[in-house]
Amino acid sequence: MGIVKNLFMPNAYVQSVFEIDIEKLASNGVKGIITDLDNTLVGWDVKEPTERIKEWFAKARKLGITVTIVSNNNEERVSSFSKDLEVDFIFKARKPMGKAFKKAIKQMNIQAKETVVIGDQMLTDVFGGNRNGLYTIMVVPVKRTDGFITKFNRLIERRLLNHFRKKGYIKWEEN
Repeated sequence: MGIVKNLFMPNAYVQSVFEIDIEKLASNGVKGIITDLDNTLVGWDVKEPTERIKEWFAKARKLGITVTIVSNNNEERVSSFSKDLEVDFIFKARKPMGKAFKKAIKQMNIQAKETVVIGDQMLTDVFGGNRNGLYTIMVVPVKRTDGFITKFNRLIERRLLNHFRKKGYIKWEEN
């Protein structure tokens, strides 16, 4: 189970991006955040960033942290959402494959050790980040509804989360 834990266990597990202490990340040397979009920042059906998300991105920028949105979704979706935030993005990222993570780190002109990955899916965001040696933060999905492939991923994810909870690796409980 050690390999499974190393690949699928996030470094941190929080309710939402708003619970992430960006000041602490900055003081610990984080210079870049790779974040998922759908069900991480907003619901998959929300077209534009909310005011609260805009403030979160502004806070990161003010602290010297560059944020890149890395999503498996299509160009139109990711591009239109990212435009208002004035951030770089990678669409059709094919997470958990490593190419998009490496590309984002290169675009931000930082090192892997200065990078945090934030996402709502263990099998794409956390697994992809962990495989690339990045610090991973998993958030509870913003919405309870998902597409077909994500529904399948969530079944596996629930089993892994339950196992990690039973072992005492994850202390946080979902509502």
